[in-house]
Amino acid sequence: MNVKRKRLTKRNLVTLGAALGSGFLMAFSNNIFMEESNILPAGFMGIATLVSMVGKLFSLNISTAIVLTCINLPVALFCLKTISKRFVFFSVIQIVSCSFLLHFLPVYAIFDQTILNVIFGGCIYGFGIALALRGGASTGGTDFIALYVSNKTGREIWMGVFAFNCILIAIFGAIFGWDKAGYSIIFQFVSTRMITTFHTRYKRVMMQIFTKKPEEVVRDYIAAFPHGITEIEGTGGYTGEKTALLVSVTSSYELPEAIEVCKKADPEVIINVTNTDQYIGKFKQPKI
Repeated sequence: MNVKRKRLTKRNLVTLGAALGSGFLMAFSNNIFMEESNILPAGFMGIATLVSMVGKLFSLNISTAIVLTCINLPVALFCLKTISKRFVFFSVIQIVSCSFLLHFLPVYAIFDQTILNVIFGGCIYGFGIALALRGGASTGGTDFIALYVSNKTGREIWMGVFAFNCILIAIFGAIFGWDKAGYSIIFQFVSTRMITTFHTRYKRVMMQIFTKKPEEVVRDYIAAFPHGITEIEGTGGYTGEKTALLVSVTSSYELPEAIEVCKKADPEVIINVTNTDQYIGKFKQPKI
């Protein structure tokens, strides 16, 4: 129980740090790169920003933070029942921290050229989203929807999210100018590529584990992860000693912890990791 409690505490601290770090990166990207270039952000924040900008055309002061909260609330409540309370809790922390920092971080343009703001802002914004997702939280909005679908189907739909954002940008361009819409599409593409690069939760890898302590490794591995593991008996070609080859497929999201578990069970273990392009059969995704 103590070991499990320590692991849970460590996991919660990592998720908290990821949520707060993500909030800072997204607010920083918005105030330093996006604000001065009139770039429309992605997802629900993009919707909230667009509503606020349209309101100004009619001399209405509509708070972006209030709109963002109103459209995130029903989705968060839905995910509370279908994904996990922990995930939603840390996602709300990310949303609150981002909204708070948006008001307190200075608005200052580093670059004069819009394209530089688009590239650097998109990289930081996308990495901020990936950081939250990798840590076990999200930035709310379309992240909630994307992860719900991914949990149900095991497939990533980030390019579908990108398509939704393109429709949003088309509306933005029709109202405020197609040059701004064009830069916003580039921004969305860069940020989406950053997410798919660093968020690897649904990518699978195969571990080939060579060990002389198969019983200990199998015991600890099964206790830590909901995946099967196959043992094959063998003989070392150089030493002539009996050894075991353990084979298991896990998610790249769980890989660092899986390696740590195996090394604790057998400090002399040898592990080879290969990417799995196609996997057929049942596979239990790790809990968020």
